Amino acid sequence: MKCFEKHIFICENKRPPENPKGCCSDKGSSEIRELFKKRLHELGIKSKIRANSSGCLDACEFGPTIVVYPEQIWYGGVKLENVEEIIQSHLIGNKPVQRLLINHPNYNKDVKS
Repeated sequence: MKCFEKHIFICENKRPPENPKGCCSDKGSSEIRELFKKRLHELGIKSKIRANSSGCLDACEFGPTIVVYPEQIWYGGVKLENVEEIIQSHLIGNKPVQRLLINHPNYNKDVKS
């Protein structure tokens, strides 16, 4: 069994359109996951870093939501154009992308600037 250095979970939860929480799926999370997977493969690091879809991460209001383990770094409002920056800065460079972090007391409590 492979042991990954980092694991990215991208919420792809789908809710009915009338749900007040909304859903990450309707905000493009599937395309974001695909781009993460493609770029990790192209960079030759897919054996070290795994990108997976997840069900609801219970951070719907911040979606599309992504969490990176083992650091437990939560990103919100992620767009396709943010994927490369997250890969280069955080996944490779170990420096979280501060402007994309979820700014809420329940998330990113121990993240250093």
